[in-house]
Amino acid sequence: MQIQVNTDHNIRGGEGLATFVTTDLESGLSRFSGWLTRVEVHLSEDGGSKPEDKKCVIEARPGGKQPVAVTHHATTVDEAYAGAALKLGRVLDSRYSRAHDHKGSDSIRHMPAPEDPEQVGAIEDEPRG
Repeated sequence: MQIQVNTDHNIRGGEGLATFVTTDLESGLSRFSGWLTRVEVHLSEDGGSKPEDKKCVIEARPGGKQPVAVTHHATTVDEAYAGAALKLGRVLDSRYSRAHDHKGSDSIRHMPAPEDPEQVGAIEDEPRG
């Protein structure tokens, strides 16, 4: 999983901020590491008179699926990132479980195919007691 951190010219933090975000996302999204190919983080300042003018957009790209993006506005960069990371975790958890679990078990899409085609009908042909 590749993680890319982008900031606009109003956000201060540099390499320290990028390292923190990268490390935090790697540990927080480790359960999805085989499923996600890339995560992009965009930190910016909307520049207005609103108190919540810091914005964090995180876009995650699951392999073979549409990208997932979340946004969070807050008064500080740390709060904006933390809120977006929390939202992303919930969205990915929901999407991942929908794609891989079906009512508590594996979906039919992820079940192995029977090796012997005659075994498919063997269960139906057994007499019931």
